[in-house]
Amino acid sequence: MAAQALALLREVARLEAPLEELRALHSVLQAVPLNELRQQAAELRLGPLFSLLNENHREKTTLCVSILERLLQAMEPVHVARNLRVDLQRGLIHPDDSVKILTLSQIGRIVENSDAVTEILNNAELLKQIVYCIGGENLSVAKAAIKSLSRISLTQAGLEALFESNLLDDLKSVMKTNDIVRYRVYELIIEISSVSPESLNYCTTSGLVTQLLRELTGEDVLVRATCIEMVTSLAYTHHGRQYLAQEGVIDQISNIIVGADSDPFSSFYLPGFVKFFGNLAVMDSPQQICERYPIFVEKVFEMIESQDPTMIGVAVDTVGILGSNVEGKQVLQKTGTRFERLLMRIGHQSKNAPVELKIRCLDAISSLLYLPPEQQTDDLLRMTESWFSSLSRDPLELFRGISSQPFPELHCAALKVFTGRKHLHLEELVGGNQVKNTVEEQSKTADYGLLDSRHRVSVFSSAADSSIWHKVNTE
Repeated sequence: MAAQALALLREVARLEAPLEELRALHSVLQAVPLNELRQQAAELRLGPLFSLLNENHREKTTLCVSILERLLQAMEPVHVARNLRVDLQRGLIHPDDSVKILTLSQIGRIVENSDAVTEILNNAELLKQIVYCIGGENLSVAKAAIKSLSRISLTQAGLEALFESNLLDDLKSVMKTNDIVRYRVYELIIEISSVSPESLNYCTTSGLVTQLLRELTGEDVLVRATCIEMVTSLAYTHHGRQYLAQEGVIDQISNIIVGADSDPFSSFYLPGFVKFFGNLAVMDSPQQICERYPIFVEKVFEMIESQDPTMIGVAVDTVGILGSNVEGKQVLQKTGTRFERLLMRIGHQSKNAPVELKIRCLDAISSLLYLPPEQQTDDLLRMTESWFSSLSRDPLELFRGISSQPFPELHCAALKVFTGRKHLHLEELVGGNQVKNTVEEQSKTADYGLLDSRHRVSVFSSAADSSIWHKVNTE
């Protein structure tokens, strides 16, 4: 089959309009194992295929892209970087986005290869074209370009190429395209900054991090909402949190929350700002963060009393995050009767809210009630048992009702509470083995791996949907 593919490739090179031959080659290549193609890599002549990309013929372009994608996989990244550099440069400025994506996928292979990446770093024009791909309309093209530049910056030579050359001016020029492209560049800068203190230093010296932080604390509420997600990503790293603290950014965010009551548009950015502090608390010290920034805790309590589902959801998620470790549990306990009222509110939402919010409430409850075996002291057990009692006038009936609803996702979320608090014997209290078996059966149907009772809490945000925190899972 490989020999047949080579023969067809030679036919494509010989003919002026090889459409039928391209179709045949495309079909044959689907049946040729990649290892056979690799054995013939030295015989592959791809120049004619790249030339056909320059013809304004949709079907030829589609076929050539698919054929090249297959054949290039058979070639070593070093060979592609050294022998197809002109074709790569042309591919990045091709009017068809599929050609750009093909090219960027090959650049992605090259930058992952320590021997080949030097070829990219020494090609200033190619690097420039990658930067300008960030400014294109096609999101897939932009994402691929960001990924390649982020990977390049993992080395000292890559950082110097990006920030100590004309490439930085190109990056700033691309930012001026529009707001969307500017945020893409910020995304790249934050990805690079998060790698190490040295990487962050290059990014701050460029002025782009400072520009992002200026927009975060500016007057445009929609810009604030977008920028806080990126700043939160930076805060996931220790050196990022140190930088934000040293620059007074955390204090500025706190002050904006303080002034939010007088801002009629605060609902646009408050969820993101509260999530920011929730992440700080769980990554550093809940007690220190809550004591230094009391407005954070105050706002969480306010939001959970809101009528806005988005506000309630973020507040519930944040309470679950704070209560995911003993220190956070003790911080919440210190708020006294106010926290008891909050628990009753969560219990109410677990029963009456839309299904998605019910699930988030149950996730928060499981996080609050869970204690690892080594931390199940008498005091902590009494505390969490009192929290369970505060969820409702009849918490057992609450969970019995949840378990009887026809939603597997709810059953799975309820099972998290059961598995997290086995010492309360909730399975028996709620309805014995019948309810437990029903919940487990529905959980299996939903393909959730929740039946192992060892419970963990993991925290991460989704840049794609700023209103959802995925927090609790089991292993």
